[in-house]
Amino acid sequence: MFRKKEKGASIPIAPSLDVDNQELEPAGPSVSQRVLYLSIQAVINALIIGVIAKVLVELIHLITNLFFYGEFSFVENTPEGHQLGWYVIFIPIIGSLIVGVMARLGSAAIRGHGIPEAMEQVLTNESKIKPIITILKPLSAAISIGSGGPFGSEGPIISTGGALGSFAGQIMKITPNERKIMLTAGATAGMAAIFGTPVAAVLLAIELLLFEFSPRSIIPVALACATGAAMHLVFFGQEPMFGMPDIPLPSYQSLIIYVVMGAVMGVLAAYISKSIYLIEDLFEKLPIHWMWWPAIGAIAVGVVGYFAPYTMGVGYSNITDLLTGNLPLQLILGLSILKFISWSVSLGSGTSGGTLAPLFTIGGALGLGMGMLIVHFFPQSDINLPTCALIGMASMFAGSARALLTSIVFALETTMQPHGLLPLLGACTSAYFVSFFLMKGTIMTEKIKRRGIFTPDAYEPDVLQQMNVGEVMEYIKPQIAINQTIKEVKDWVKMHRPDRHMLIVKDEVGNLAGTLKLKDLHNTDLDEDQSIDSLVDKKIIYIYPESQLSFAVEMMDRYHTDLIPVVQRTEKTQSIGLLTPTLVFAAYRKARYADQQLQRSISLKRSGYRMLVKSKKFYR
Repeated sequence: MFRKKEKGASIPIAPSLDVDNQELEPAGPSVSQRVLYLSIQAVINALIIGVIAKVLVELIHLITNLFFYGEFSFVENTPEGHQLGWYVIFIPIIGSLIVGVMARLGSAAIRGHGIPEAMEQVLTNESKIKPIITILKPLSAAISIGSGGPFGSEGPIISTGGALGSFAGQIMKITPNERKIMLTAGATAGMAAIFGTPVAAVLLAIELLLFEFSPRSIIPVALACATGAAMHLVFFGQEPMFGMPDIPLPSYQSLIIYVVMGAVMGVLAAYISKSIYLIEDLFEKLPIHWMWWPAIGAIAVGVVGYFAPYTMGVGYSNITDLLTGNLPLQLILGLSILKFISWSVSLGSGTSGGTLAPLFTIGGALGLGMGMLIVHFFPQSDINLPTCALIGMASMFAGSARALLTSIVFALETTMQPHGLLPLLGACTSAYFVSFFLMKGTIMTEKIKRRGIFTPDAYEPDVLQQMNVGEVMEYIKPQIAINQTIKEVKDWVKMHRPDRHMLIVKDEVGNLAGTLKLKDLHNTDLDEDQSIDSLVDKKIIYIYPESQLSFAVEMMDRYHTDLIPVVQRTEKTQSIGLLTPTLVFAAYRKARYADQQLQRSISLKRSGYRMLVKSKKFYR
């Protein structure tokens, strides 16, 4: 690390300083090699997750047939056609009892709907998930859904895929950030495998899991999502997940109506999200162990299912029926009200299941219902009922999860209706806007927020990467020499009272000689008439003015120093200034809050002069 200098002094060559690279990279493979390594593993994981997704769906079919029809069959079926009469009330209770026992004896992490749990591990546990979740989550979800639970299979497969990615990341020799990428790639590959929506899955990763956008993260995730979507084609066919009639090109009048409908959906989404956690709070007050809560919540599922059996199970067929725009009013009311009751109570009880399909079902029913009301009272309105159902389901998810881009693209990919883009964009943005003002958290973040875990609310570039050392450094040359005595330096310190704990030292000819810690001057065993030469640390870590400030911070941390001399790239023996943590903190604070300062600033050019109009004052 160090090269010898003439006259016995030594100046270090810190990693990456003598090249244009501004990153402090660990020893070993380069960034591109790491990305390739992660990408290969992410694709392998996605292939496995695609198989797990198929197994999960088949398990749901099997358990549905066993519970409701007494048949050992993997044929796709729904609880709607059962002949059990009022005995059907007990089926969800039995399934939930099994899930409760699995959570109690296996892992409590299988409770919930998947995405919040994955977010929590990303934010607090270095993306480490217990490997047992890879087995328990899909099994518990299959039992929960197969016994009539009103959930989708996407939440469990997202959780399972995340667990598999995390497990692979724990076996591999990678950093915590790379493990986060592996977890996210696995989770979103699961979503793509279920729905065949690779782009929406990538956007879900960005909006809800990664909390960043960079090549090293997006490449493995995108490849995993593409692989998951390919597995969907292999196992589930090439047809859109939710087929619907072709959507006509919207007129400007209908677009206005769709945007207003989106705003209404935003209000409903906010209160639906709040109701979930209100119900969860009520369960928290029960004087019994949480293992029994899912069985209590399943009572609502069974009772509602007795009167409206179509509310039980995954319900993807309900979404397809809603998108036709031809459902009777009774069925629409049942899917919007009764489905909400059974889903919210069951989810609030802490059972295992997803939220995406129920939100889409409830939102689609509400959207179609609003569309029918508009057509009834305003028959001349130029709206399309299937479009109303489509924007209802997408804007419900956009408002409750605050995943704007995911909602829009997911609706497009699952229906393959390009003319739905404008209505979706207007309605989802409107729902997102209204929801933003009505609730601080989301249906995905409120649970972990209550545990003191806060998710980033903005994905901004690293402030320290946008500034260089020269903008922040203190331009001051070394003020003490290596041949000065300890007493002379002490006198200098008393006179100037420097606001740092270390000084830069020059040699006899003015070149950079090292650094001196002020605490070393107070050693009572030293002779004050001796030179400070023996106290000077001659192993110098220096940096250039054009280096990124983030790189300087990494240097301070790696070499445990609170002062770094700044030198010119062409003359490394001459110190032109210094950088300290205090200077870095001040620069960070100034840059971080600069966008919150209100000002009026206009830049003009006239006759070769550049004038700045600011606060009614002119500068030239």
